[in-house]
Amino acid sequence: MSATPTISLSELLAGADAAGHDHAATEKNSGLQHIHNHATGSIVWFPTWKKFRETTDWSEAVDGVAEDIKAGSAPVEESAAKILADDLDALLKRAAASSDAATFVQENLVHHLTRTWALGDAVAKATGKDLPAGGSTPSIYADYPYDVYAQDGGAFATTLWNDILDARRNQALADEAARKALKPVSRKALKNAARKAARR
Repeated sequence: MSATPTISLSELLAGADAAGHDHAATEKNSGLQHIHNHATGSIVWFPTWKKFRETTDWSEAVDGVAEDIKAGSAPVEESAAKILADDLDALLKRAAASSDAATFVQENLVHHLTRTWALGDAVAKATGKDLPAGGSTPSIYADYPYDVYAQDGGAFATTLWNDILDARRNQALADEAARKALKPVSRKALKNAARKAARR
């Protein structure tokens, strides 16, 4: 982090959106990665964890989560790990309740990725350690279900993306099963049941 960042994440993402169809070249030039949202026909761009640190949003995000960590009474790492778990739980619950999972993932993916990385960086700063560099996984992610630094964050984004879509799909299946279970019994079925009972 030698140079002071001068570009915001939103500017980077907007630039990638406007760059045209050569997504491989855009990734190479911008330090971003992308996922095709086949349900909406759009491309969702997101930063690598390294690129996020080069934006003006990074220090603001780190300072913000540092406040959240301090608000807890537990030690720094423990408090951050709890925030991670709570954030993920809340995200998947909101995804399950959303009316359109494809739109939901598009609107929420980048914020969750960057907040998750910011937590790791905030803990490193608070404990006087070097910022995570993707080699070894910091202890706050020990129980987290994603490898947040693999493929510069690409593996994290892709797996989380699928889990968000699955959360909505699973909720839809549960709702359908509940509807079927609560279907009113027809009069004919009631009469047949009564007839059978009378024969016993």
